[in-house]
Amino acid sequence: MQYTHQTVRDYVAAKKRGDRATTDRIIREVTARFDTRTTDGSEAAELLDATMTVRFGEDL
Repeated sequence: MQYTHQTVRDYVAAKKRGDRATTDRIIREVTARFDTRTTDGSEAAELLDATMTVRFGEDL
């Protein structure tokens, strides 16, 4: 899938290389933006898709 948000692309890269600290940080940041309504929700939707489809450490 082609992700439009840079944070989601960063999340996918971190997840593929097995970087738990970065994936956790990105999830916290996106969640905070969604909770405070500083985003339209598309970023969170993309992140959810990436969370469900990308395997942790698949590039190792």
